[in-house]
Amino acid sequence: MNVEEIRKYALKKTGVAEGFPFGEETLVFKVNGKIFLLVSLDEQPVQFNVKCDPERAAELREQYPCIRPGYHMNKQHWNTVVVDNSLTAKQLKEQIDHSYDLVFKSKKK
Repeated sequence: MNVEEIRKYALKKTGVAEGFPFGEETLVFKVNGKIFLLVSLDEQPVQFNVKCDPERAAELREQYPCIRPGYHMNKQHWNTVVVDNSLTAKQLKEQIDHSYDLVFKSKKK
């Protein structure tokens, strides 16, 4: 997946807004005013940060070298995913879906 494919996928979700609150090099996606996805526009290969359940985050990091503790984020709750073709598009979308679901559901409590 490239940046535009990630962007289109994120924007298909209910209530998603995009913006550049941290500068032109980081595209940020929010649902209900809370961040669930950040995409670096100046990194090659493409990288994005997603929220993740802490136990799942640790398991994913052990299983996949392209999934790392979240860069500039709370490392317990965020992962950085490097799009290096070691994960399928479906697996990348699952990371985005999980993050979206965590943030979307947290706002409703």
